[in-house]
Amino acid sequence: MKRLILFILWLTFATPGMAQCPTTNTAFKSGETLTYKLFFNWKFVWVGAGNAVMSTTKEEGKGYRSSLITHTSKRIDRFFMMRDTLLSIVDQDMVPQYYRKAANEGGKYYVDQVWYNYKNGQTHLKQRYQNRRGEISDTTYQSTSCIYDMMSMMLRARSFDVTNFKEGQKILFPMADGDQVEQVTLIYRGKKTYRMEETDIRYRCLVFSFVEYEDKKEKEIITFYITDDANHAPVRLDLFLKFGVAKAYLSKAEGLRNPQTSIIK
Repeated sequence: MKRLILFILWLTFATPGMAQCPTTNTAFKSGETLTYKLFFNWKFVWVGAGNAVMSTTKEEGKGYRSSLITHTSKRIDRFFMMRDTLLSIVDQDMVPQYYRKAANEGGKYYVDQVWYNYKNGQTHLKQRYQNRRGEISDTTYQSTSCIYDMMSMMLRARSFDVTNFKEGQKILFPMADGDQVEQVTLIYRGKKTYRMEETDIRYRCLVFSFVEYEDKKEKEIITFYITDDANHAPVRLDLFLKFGVAKAYLSKAEGLRNPQTSIIK
């Protein structure tokens, strides 16, 4: 699941000396719901694997509450069951306040939580991780840089302007995950036109890759396609997992804030 939702970690910058890093949301509004179909490559055959739904709401005078729920089908459950729920709360300036991930992956259940606090120009984190045996570990972390989790990063990053990005450009940022904060690397692959599977809809997209490094060698984990319009909505993901390849396709987009100008008629 970590790799599935890492498509939301794109297009971000750390702002030195300003830990809270406030920004203006231009990409989404309360009531947006994005639905995805999941597919796994099983013995050279693509099979339906389930669905994922990401929804965002806003309370008057308060921030945004966004959730991502992933659910594999009964057919796939026999091989690898996945029931994940992620929750992120950010204030009106897109500054992270709270994050929770409850995951049941392959019969292994764990909970990951992050509480954010901001004092004297620094980000203060309290992280709590509960493993599959029910054991709990608490850690703290502080930095003068912006720190994000998977969900709050997506919410913030969707509002960035990428007009000056160069193909091959690497983007680095810190992310709270489990009981630690780690550096994440994204590479901008350029622009491509993508036709959605099983439809005649074509999108102008920005393409990014999330990578890891093993012995200084680049290992691609996920490639994702983002609409080249003001919504910056993910429409396709290619995931390279330990047991094979998986893909996620946007099947429905409701409550979008901006016109879908990336669609090619």
